Amino acid sequence: MQMNKLGMTLLCSLVLIVSAGASELAIEPGQWKVTSTTVMNGATSPPGVKARCLTPEQAGDVAKTFGPVSGTVNSTCEPAESEVAGRTLKWHLQCRGQLDLDVLGSFNFDSPSHYTATVISKGRMAGQLISDVKTEIEGERVGECQ
Repeated sequence: MQMNKLGMTLLCSLVLIVSAGASELAIEPGQWKVTSTTVMNGATSPPGVKARCLTPEQAGDVAKTFGPVSGTVNSTCEPAESEVAGRTLKWHLQCRGQLDLDVLGSFNFDSPSHYTATVISKGRMAGQLISDVKTEIEGERVGECQ
């Protein structure tokens, strides 16, 4: 159980979905409903729903907004590799140290007001897999910011 909490804490600190970056890949600013379902070490959690307000600056820079943010303790993260192709953003983050993390993100912006994403995180300590997390995300614009 402790490893599940550790894994979720690390995932949440690594993946911070805050704003949006490449000029050909932009979404609409405003209020977004973000639904996520997480499977951690084989156990599925109930879907979580939260609201997020994206400014025009954030909506215009999806690579920055939806890119990974590293925040691990006793590990060093390399700069994330990212690629924007068409309406897809993919990134890979690796951290090494007391806890080794590999995090992959794939975001498909199928319209300016909707996206789906998958984020996969694997954490290893002393070579042993201690955290295997897959999060499915759906975002939809629901109106102007509140």
